[in-house]
Amino acid sequence: MTSAWQPGAVLTDESASTGARSRLAKVPQVTALFWIIKVLTTGMGETASDFLAHTVAPPVAVGLGGLGLAAALALQFRVRRYLAGVYWFAVIMVSVFGTMAADVLHVGLGVPYLVSTIAFAIALAAVLVVWYASERTLSIHSITTPRREFFYWATVLATFALGTAAGDLTAMTFGWGYLLSGIIFAAAIALPALAFRTGTLSAVAAFWTAYVITRPLGASFADWMGVSHDRGGLGLGTGPVTAAWAVLIIILVAYLAITRADIEPTSR
Repeated sequence: MTSAWQPGAVLTDESASTGARSRLAKVPQVTALFWIIKVLTTGMGETASDFLAHTVAPPVAVGLGGLGLAAALALQFRVRRYLAGVYWFAVIMVSVFGTMAADVLHVGLGVPYLVSTIAFAIALAAVLVVWYASERTLSIHSITTPRREFFYWATVLATFALGTAAGDLTAMTFGWGYLLSGIIFAAAIALPALAFRTGTLSAVAAFWTAYVITRPLGASFADWMGVSHDRGGLGLGTGPVTAAWAVLIIILVAYLAITRADIEPTSR
């Protein structure tokens, strides 16, 4: 099951990776389900973070999120190959904690969303520069060593924080609201795919651009479903929305774990 657009494709000598190296890959193949689950995790992370923040004291919520993230990444680094359940659990916890990190800057410290968006964009760029300087590739298909895996997850965390800040910037600072923001980001995510197909954007750049956009895309629609009517939402509540999106994620990840449809053929 291979997507027609796989902007994580290797652009360096990594394209000659052997079957043995493929068997050590710690990330999934980029398929249509990859993007669907990624968007679902962003929405779930957004509403789960909000639910925890309103259920327990914010410092406790951040602490729980941090512990969950540490446990998920420890498990991900411990396994020797890509496992769908382990990988996506780590992505979910990055989503939850990344949302909290962005919210703490604004709610707790009063940092404007525009400032935090710029700051997280700079942080993401710095991680990518250091990653490339160290490994000479930013391809997700090259995640076969602990150091590259560290860079990968540092990048993922930065994209979640950036996407959260950007989504709040459009919805609240720009006054677009959650639904309009979601629609705009849904249209925007097609741009890197189009640029990749026309040859104006490299595969790696297109992948990471789309990866960043999935965060405000999923979060905007999840917020729209969860927030009250007076805030322009459906008023379903952050708890029920979190639970509903979690069920969808579990079903899709279970399907991948059983079928192994997101594993490169050489690694089966």
